[in-house]
Amino acid sequence: MGTKDAPHPQIAKRDVSTPLTVEEALERQDGSLAEVAGFVTGQPVSDSEVLTGDFTNDYALALADERGEADPEKMLFVQIPSSQRPEAGLKTNPDIFGKKRVISGKLTGYFSRPGLKEVTSISPGEGDEEKEEEPSTDPGDYYSSAEGLSGGALKAALHDIIDDHRELSYGELWDAIAKTDEDPDQPGHVILLYTGRSQAQALHGGDVDDWNREHVWAKSHGDFGTARGPGTDLHHLRPADVTVNSSRGNLDFDNGGSPHDEADGNFSDEDSWEPRDEVKGDVARMLFYMAVRYEGDAGEVDLELNDRVNNGKAPNHGKLSVLLEWNESDPVDDRERRRNEIIYEEYQGNRNPFIDHPEWAEQIW
Repeated sequence: MGTKDAPHPQIAKRDVSTPLTVEEALERQDGSLAEVAGFVTGQPVSDSEVLTGDFTNDYALALADERGEADPEKMLFVQIPSSQRPEAGLKTNPDIFGKKRVISGKLTGYFSRPGLKEVTSISPGEGDEEKEEEPSTDPGDYYSSAEGLSGGALKAALHDIIDDHRELSYGELWDAIAKTDEDPDQPGHVILLYTGRSQAQALHGGDVDDWNREHVWAKSHGDFGTARGPGTDLHHLRPADVTVNSSRGNLDFDNGGSPHDEADGNFSDEDSWEPRDEVKGDVARMLFYMAVRYEGDAGEVDLELNDRVNNGKAPNHGKLSVLLEWNESDPVDDRERRRNEIIYEEYQGNRNPFIDHPEWAEQIW
């Protein structure tokens, strides 16, 4: 008579319904979907800084396994989707600081740190009460305070809407531009602004034929350099060929000049630059944005458009009448819309109103 085999020892398996801890989520940055539980420890504003008070926006949360955790390295940075910011963001709801949250999303980098993006749900942890109100999903709400306005009143209202946003460091722009200006037909490449060339994202720097960071509103026009704010605002930073960028320099924009020998369709003379037709409207709408966003408050530079060239170091850019023409002749395209969404959702949390409503340029200027 045979004997029964001894039972095999059981291997412990994780209960798939149990949320990951923050420590586990930090280790599993593999792009998978997961549910993570942790305490809200602040609002990330860079890859190493987390605000614990005086919160500036509702775009991100930091989670940790310990309620009083102060080390950002032990925190998971969570990108909050626009639909959930009214109930899940710290600026609007500072009382959620220190509370437990269970969040579902994709385990992938955010702020160049281990993170959770593409969030589908944010709910209170055990012991926290559920909020009953539902956030608005009407995208028109973003501009609701500007409805029916024109002229200076419209400009002021739009400034108030787009004024508060996350300010990137100059170093963060490399990765950000690689995402905002990625070639949709050739992943891992960016499309250069003036030449239209598709170039490997890794080929950036200062060598000939590299791409670098072009300030469309020339940084000498207001002398703001590369400081956080106007010097790093993604809404006017674009990839450009190093030598072409150098040729453009700090020239104002206008029609005419001699053809550029490296950038087909671009023209220049001693006091102005004309970009290729495919991006004339892009250039105009970027400058419209800068003139509305930077109005001299909070110690920032006051940037204004005028109908001149040769503006030099004055905080002005031209030529306004030509920019308005370009806004009409080169309408907003899907690439611009995609770029605006990425900047809004993933980096700064504000939009370029003139991509969403190009008609507002004529109503202001």
